[in-house]
Amino acid sequence: MHQAFLKLAGGVALALASGAASAHWTTTDLEVAGVIQEMPGPMARCASKFGGTITGHGNSSPLGRVAFVASDCITPNGPIFNFDRGRFIIMTQSGDQLFADYSGQFVPTGQGTNYAFSGASFQIVGGTGRYMFASGGGQLLGGEDMVTGAGNITLKGRISYWAR
Repeated sequence: MHQAFLKLAGGVALALASGAASAHWTTTDLEVAGVIQEMPGPMARCASKFGGTITGHGNSSPLGRVAFVASDCITPNGPIFNFDRGRFIIMTQSGDQLFADYSGQFVPTGQGTNYAFSGASFQIVGGTGRYMFASGGGQLLGGEDMVTGAGNITLKGRISYWAR
């Protein structure tokens, strides 16, 4: 069994080395900016039994055009909404996906039903394709109208991934 494992590991290493001549691990700034639409409602996985589902699209450096989906748990606290257990999937035009967890607060801006992110952050936890072992994180910026669910979002931070 031990020899079979060593042969398999050696074969994988050889395959990676032969196909990785132009590939390398890279760390760079990450910014994803786009428009969102949130639909709040019942969510069984949340302690509050209430959450939000977000869809959106935008542009990113270095990812290019992206679409994204997300969901989180929402707990009202007076005029503030805490959100946690957030899961973000960012999809690139090539089909690769980037996964991130997020949490923070929505606070009133004082302008109608507009709220802004406060103390919100994300942590990259992997993905698919070139982002399979991605890591990194940063801040969530933006806001939304709590009545319509329409808003904007910016993820700003750093990402490390296998670049081809």
